[in-house]
Amino acid sequence: MAASMLVQRTAALCGTFKGISVSKAVRPVNSHYGFMLQTACYNPRPLRLDLRGPYIPDKDSIKTPEWQKTARYDRKLFGRFGSASHIDPASLWPSHEELEKIIAEEKQWHPPLEVMLRNIEAKEKEETEKRLAKEKLIAANMAKMPKMIEDWRREKRETKRKLKEEKAQKAKLLAEARERFGYSMDPRSPKFLEMVAEIEKEEKKKKKLLKRRVKEEQVATPPVAQS
Repeated sequence: MAASMLVQRTAALCGTFKGISVSKAVRPVNSHYGFMLQTACYNPRPLRLDLRGPYIPDKDSIKTPEWQKTARYDRKLFGRFGSASHIDPASLWPSHEELEKIIAEEKQWHPPLEVMLRNIEAKEKEETEKRLAKEKLIAANMAKMPKMIEDWRREKRETKRKLKEEKAQKAKLLAEARERFGYSMDPRSPKFLEMVAEIEKEEKKKKKLLKRRVKEEQVATPPVAQS
């Protein structure tokens, strides 16, 4: 009863304030009564949608989004509504270029069983060749290992011998310097280095004279006659 009376009063108020904007007519918006009055006077526009059948977008309209004008959307409509979508099924078939692209993608990502088996065989063959080449290289290096070890030991002995000779030569030069100057010298002193350079010069001169003498003896000695 109270509800029907409220509706009648509301209708009367809406008739009284007809032609006046709602914002001016209903001032106590925050009140419960004002909110109900606004709700009762609201008159929305009718939706121009045909809800009795499927929604088919108008491709000639500029208001229709571009994605609703594509063949993909047509396939979606035909798959959902069938012949009610008024779409020709022949137009949904991919073009020659699209079909070639689909076939190429299927060959790349979903190859036939024979192709997969050939690929597996080729990959196994490549891995086997790599393994055999690696084993061959290891075998060749292992065959060279004894000679490499012997060369390393020979180089080590040669290095040790040279160090020993240098040490003996240095001790000999220090002894000669002590004998010549009467006191021990620092091997880094300029005087000692000058003495070493002088000795080396004399050694080179002696070797040169010895080489000349051997050559002169070979020239002077007549060759032995062969019987």
